[in-house]
Amino acid sequence: MGDFDAIDSLLAAVGPEAGLPARGVRRELREQARLSKAQVARALGVSPSTVAGWEDTRDPSGEIRTRYAYLLDGLAAKFAVEVQEKPEPESVQEPEPVQEPAAADDASPAYDASTAGAGEGDDVESLAVPEPCVLCGQPAGSRVAGFAQHLDPADCHTVTAPGPAPASEAAEPVARQEGPPSRPRPSGRSQGPAGRAFQEPSGPADLIGQAVRAALAEHEGDLEAATAALLKRAIPDAMRLLDETRKGARYDIVAHPWIPDILKKQTSRGADQIWEARPKWTRHELPPGRHEVTALDINGAYLSALKTHLPLGQLEHSAGLAHDRRRAGVHLITPPAWEHEAVLPNPIGQRDEPGPLWVTEPTLRLLLRLSGPKYGLCAPPEIHESYTSGATENLLEKFRVALKDARDAAITENDEVTLEYVKAMYSKFVSTMGESNYNRELYRPDWMHIIRSQAFANLWMKALKAHDEGLAVVRAMGTDELHVIGDWRRVFAEGRGVTEVKVKDAYTAAIGTGEEE
Repeated sequence: MGDFDAIDSLLAAVGPEAGLPARGVRRELREQARLSKAQVARALGVSPSTVAGWEDTRDPSGEIRTRYAYLLDGLAAKFAVEVQEKPEPESVQEPEPVQEPAAADDASPAYDASTAGAGEGDDVESLAVPEPCVLCGQPAGSRVAGFAQHLDPADCHTVTAPGPAPASEAAEPVARQEGPPSRPRPSGRSQGPAGRAFQEPSGPADLIGQAVRAALAEHEGDLEAATAALLKRAIPDAMRLLDETRKGARYDIVAHPWIPDILKKQTSRGADQIWEARPKWTRHELPPGRHEVTALDINGAYLSALKTHLPLGQLEHSAGLAHDRRRAGVHLITPPAWEHEAVLPNPIGQRDEPGPLWVTEPTLRLLLRLSGPKYGLCAPPEIHESYTSGATENLLEKFRVALKDARDAAITENDEVTLEYVKAMYSKFVSTMGESNYNRELYRPDWMHIIRSQAFANLWMKALKAHDEGLAVVRAMGTDELHVIGDWRRVFAEGRGVTEVKVKDAYTAAIGTGEEE
């Protein structure tokens, strides 16, 4: 389907009854048509965050500007008849507030069938027996893309955050001179439907607090019920926070780029070909004697791993080239031999088969670092081919800092509701970047693997630090578990912060073995 055919397909599905237009307001045209940012982005070949930027702070250019204008003109034309029936005000006055309809993308993106790739155009299924809505938990009579939900946002009992009424804004002229007559811009930003926890945010710093306060108010101070409601909304709320922290950013996020077959699942229940280098190592022998072993818990492993080199755009293939630190992606390598298994885990994890394998950017960078002159622990890996794109380490930095600040404040204030909510936001955000029904706004399996691998690499470096400081490393497991013998407090700070560790367990190891008593 061509570029304009894709847009025509969107326009064909929109009826004039979907809402009222407003002159020159891109977001309102889309929302009146009940189109999500993801739907528009897919038709134009950009990311939802790019569309959000066009609706807020910047303009497209070149051919994409022409295509976007074509879409806006088409949407305006859909509502031309109704708009002409509404008389324009005779004098320039502060426009009256207009009640705006709910936008499709303001409901949880996890359940928008029209943004689901192969599932695009799924029919709505009526349920003979109502099932709990995936958004609010109340009985719903319909199922979309396999998920029970309310079709009318007014029927959905999700919590909305209270906030002051938005300030009025002056009417904004349209960028294009041609088009149907329309009315002045409604005052303020859209209030949005009930499907989003965040309504009138004052910025990233308070989005999380607003959602928590609203949930507590909705559930009359019931901490358990409020926490359960917030956990259900963790994914769409994390996406909203991401959008907010990306405003004015230098780079656009390409949320649905082409990906190579190695990043696609081989079967519906299977896995792709990427090796994440997850540690699962136990030391085989200990020095003679009895040893007190401390199992340390690394705080906020996935949260810290959000600071990693992420490819910005579509992955491009290369072969026979040296590693370019300005790019990131996945790489087919033959890993070097590892001769330190007795005291340190293999940086690529436990493999059953030798030979080349596809690894992520953090794993490759870790191997290159360990093979360098500072450490000299192994030979450099052999790179056969790569899929990479221009990259930055700070793509998610504002998002990470907003979550970290909220986490730190929750710990200081002993606020377990916010703490559990924030943990769910970043852990589910990472786990649903792949092919998931729960986050269709962001399909980046390469990012998911890279962030997870960064968490594993971070744990490995902590094991190396412990070893270099004279501690005996006994186990390294997953993203956050490190077992050591010795005075670990002189090496690691104790606490609940993301730069600190806390004690998970303590046990005595028997003489000459790594087994606990």
